[in-house]
Amino acid sequence: MSRYTESTFKKSRRYGFSILENGKEFSKGKKRTTAPGVHGARKSKLSGYGTQLQEKQKVKFMYGLNERQFRNTFAKSKKIQGVTGTNFLQLLESRLDNLVFRLGFAGSRQGARQLVNHGHILVNGKKIDIPSYVAQPGDLIEVKESMKKNDKVQEALQNNQTTIEFVKVDKEGVKGEFIRLPERNELNSEINEALIVEWYNRLIK
Repeated sequence: MSRYTESTFKKSRRYGFSILENGKEFSKGKKRTTAPGVHGARKSKLSGYGTQLQEKQKVKFMYGLNERQFRNTFAKSKKIQGVTGTNFLQLLESRLDNLVFRLGFAGSRQGARQLVNHGHILVNGKKIDIPSYVAQPGDLIEVKESMKKNDKVQEALQNNQTTIEFVKVDKEGVKGEFIRLPERNELNSEINEALIVEWYNRLIK
């Protein structure tokens, strides 16, 4: 399955969840928050299978991964000592495209992915153009010099009001540090990773 590139708002409506994590999809008031389609306003109770699938899908779209990437990341999380669900979210948060977003260099993960793909991001002084690159605590992440004054980068930095303690941002230098792995209570409380664990435990032994 290829990466989803269509309307983020439609997915946010379907799952009743801000894929962008900032609620901007629903900020204009006129946009409907019910699921798309003729019967969008009708709520039906999901089966256990349906609930697990929906949770998997919404988190997959949130981080912008295709199914193969998402499943492989989960398989890696099972091999790490500790709580599988927390390990899984920590691996997703350690992706370079996600950290560029968390540092505020882009207004969305999609925008962050483009910065990485186009070679505009340095990790410890070395250009990395692989969005799925897994950063390690202590890594220094920086926008390359020729892009530091870019209008979109500067706008994203100015609009970034989040205070996430597992990254440290130098807005003037357009650089930052991945200080440590995030704790579960620092991540999105609307995610129920236990449902994703249940889903994949049936498929991955």
